[in-house]
Amino acid sequence: MSSVFSRAVAACSVVFLATACSDGGAASNSNSEEFGYQVQAPLVTVNAGSAEGHSTLAQELSGRLYPGVYVPGPNGQMIPNTDLVETQVLPGDRRQVIYTISDAAVFSDNTPVTCNDYLLTFTAGKLPELFDSWMPLFDDADTLACQPGSKTFTLTMKENRGARWRDLFEPGTVLPSHAVAARVGMSAEELVDALTARDPMSLRSIADIWRHGFDLKQYDPELQVSFGPYKIESVGKEGEVVLVANDSYYGDAPALQKIVVWPGNADSGELVASGGLKIGNLEEPAPDWYDVNAEREPVDVTSVVGELTDALVMAKSGPWAEPERRRALAHCVNPSEVAQTSSKMSGLEVAAAPVQVVAHSDPLASKIESVGETATEYDVEKARAASGSVLRISTPMRSARISAMIQTIRAQCEPAGIEVLDQSENLATLAELPGYAMDEQGQIVEKEGTVDALLMPIDSQVEYPAANNRVQEVDALRSQENWLWREIPILPLSAQPRSFAIDQRVENVVMYTGLSGIGWNMDRWSVDE
Repeated sequence: MSSVFSRAVAACSVVFLATACSDGGAASNSNSEEFGYQVQAPLVTVNAGSAEGHSTLAQELSGRLYPGVYVPGPNGQMIPNTDLVETQVLPGDRRQVIYTISDAAVFSDNTPVTCNDYLLTFTAGKLPELFDSWMPLFDDADTLACQPGSKTFTLTMKENRGARWRDLFEPGTVLPSHAVAARVGMSAEELVDALTARDPMSLRSIADIWRHGFDLKQYDPELQVSFGPYKIESVGKEGEVVLVANDSYYGDAPALQKIVVWPGNADSGELVASGGLKIGNLEEPAPDWYDVNAEREPVDVTSVVGELTDALVMAKSGPWAEPERRRALAHCVNPSEVAQTSSKMSGLEVAAAPVQVVAHSDPLASKIESVGETATEYDVEKARAASGSVLRISTPMRSARISAMIQTIRAQCEPAGIEVLDQSENLATLAELPGYAMDEQGQIVEKEGTVDALLMPIDSQVEYPAANNRVQEVDALRSQENWLWREIPILPLSAQPRSFAIDQRVENVVMYTGLSGIGWNMDRWSVDE
């Protein structure tokens, strides 16, 4: 392996929302005969930092197109991606992180990766109302110093903030700024000047390209260039994305030259029948097409309790932005009942997870979970404080399990006079929640939404600018947990169950269940013929 990062990965490794299941499409699609990897959600965008991309788990696709500064490993560890960038932390009340990008790091069009690219991500994260981004940890950051075209930059945090800095610039969020600049008719220097000034008027066209230019329904090969081991070759008629090896990649070449990534709504059974599904996320733990006793069954199906937490992400404006109303809701949404429904639908026992600042599987969860248990204690009288309210719940991915969970919430809250409407038939993303946007005059104004909450998997590590999840910080974590249960921007419910189909001939597959998914090391997959 070529570097510390490559060795670490090797060691660890031992469409669109409107697109429905096609009319028998996968079976008649030539791409269905290639090595296939099926993700959980619709394939909407490769921009994992946008509200749409974060909702639809775009990182499962784009994590190896736009690698992160740190890569989450299969056991929750953070692996420094030293093939790409090295970091140095200067301690103090205002933590500073110096990033040095590898001289060898280039995009697939051979343009160097520079601080400009990270400045674009930083600016999008700092201005969510303009960019419609979803990268909450950037609230901890203050400034990013970048000389146009430089291979080094310095990120300065707000005073006594930034404990989770390793989760900034995560996989799928650092995009090609030079390609964005070209689309809006700017030079690289002009783009950096505009990003640094943060003038809404001059940033609007940049924000529009950042938000929509990386949508897969309008795949643009000149814009969507990558700097990971893979690049996009094409987008197919069923919403599948064809990845091929990036010849300009500065690290070890991927073992597989081509991978076809299928959206979650593709027919898994058809893909298995055609020989194309080698690795897949499954909605059902025991699909009709799977025969565990078949002598020549090509795949194994395995179910595990995942690292993510199924949670209600609440609207940022409107009636359900009121903390009092959210707290009332929490007293009729019993996480234990919701977990039982999820367990029944998935065939896998999952636990309630009313914890905010750390993952449900984190050993520290047991030290702070009493806060959430009290906040979610089923109490119809307390829940009646929100009587007469209507809560519209949708989800970014079609799922009978999630729909059943919403029905459980509806039944729980009905006695309190809260009407829960299941809108999961109409898929939605975080972009559809009521919130805030920047108008043409640069003023932040409320925006309406089509739903009030999304039931979706979340990673608490990147949702909250909080203390480090270590025992020395348990008092700070408990304090932050208390604050979050007073505000309840997100209502965590239960551990996410996961089911995978894995072809027995594929090597180096690690069932990672975080945001990057099982494809976190897809460039190390190989087939034993």
